[in-house]
Amino acid sequence: MRTRRLGNSDMDLTPIGVGAWAMGGGGWAFAWGPQDDEDSIRAIRKALDAGINWIDTAAVYGLGHSEEVVARALDGVANQPHVFTKCARIWNARGEIGKSLKADSIRREAEGSLRRLRREVIDLYQIHWPEPDEDLEEGWSTLAELQREGKVRWIGVSNCSAAQMQRAERIAPVTSLQPPYSMLAREVEAETLPFAGKQGIGVIVYSPMRNGLLSGGMTRERVAALPEDDFRRNRPDFQEPRLSRNLELVEGLRAIGRRHGRTPGEVAIAWTLRHPAVTAAIVGMRSARQVDGVLGAAEFRLSLAEEAEIEALLAVQTAPIS
Repeated sequence: MRTRRLGNSDMDLTPIGVGAWAMGGGGWAFAWGPQDDEDSIRAIRKALDAGINWIDTAAVYGLGHSEEVVARALDGVANQPHVFTKCARIWNARGEIGKSLKADSIRREAEGSLRRLRREVIDLYQIHWPEPDEDLEEGWSTLAELQREGKVRWIGVSNCSAAQMQRAERIAPVTSLQPPYSMLAREVEAETLPFAGKQGIGVIVYSPMRNGLLSGGMTRERVAALPEDDFRRNRPDFQEPRLSRNLELVEGLRAIGRRHGRTPGEVAIAWTLRHPAVTAAIVGMRSARQVDGVLGAAEFRLSLAEEAEIEALLAVQTAPIS
């Protein structure tokens, strides 16, 4: 499987990595509903066996549970992947999520992640959200200190604007950016991705299938049956009138994928990887079956004609609703 160097790091990443957001399970503010930990573990191991060499998680996913599942999955694995996690989201005993970029908080979070992941060092430690904005410099300075101390190897940001990355780079180099990017979320194309490309900042995009909506497995019936604690129930893209348009887009992607024996999800992921600033894409996988539906994106590339075909589909999808 081909690899690309991530920013200024020494890590060569496969085009897709395992996203562990949903593996956090149910019962928290941004859950995807209940999950089977054993299914998650099988998914991680199958992905690693297929050659994927990195996993992205966060402390807040399942309020620590996702990191614990990742640790279980990696127990005894001979060729350990790169493991990425994030800070700046905290929670209290009632499970209420807060925001902090204070130095003492980030240090506690780093120690907690190291303990849950059962690792001596974190390969890539990222600010999850740059909030509160006025504390960004304090938070980034703390990540740079953790890097110098050897607790983390490389440091990056997630959900940051170009201006925020500029502020961070005055303190220490930014290895990577993790932005949301998909056919249905293209805002970062205007300034953020060009800035990262110009500065040599690696980009690992998240939600390339828009929370599973572009996977090819989503239907109106499945959306209606989402668990009560699945945060996607309240997302506009999963509600009418957008839902019907989005499902029509998926059928267009399905037609393109069929020519190559690829799923709509693999087409959607490949579309994000076409951007010259993008190093790799985070792909959620919660079962071995789901791994089978996305692995092809690691090698599949769209032709220029197919990119134009998708742009035409998106023009219809984004036209005003009369």
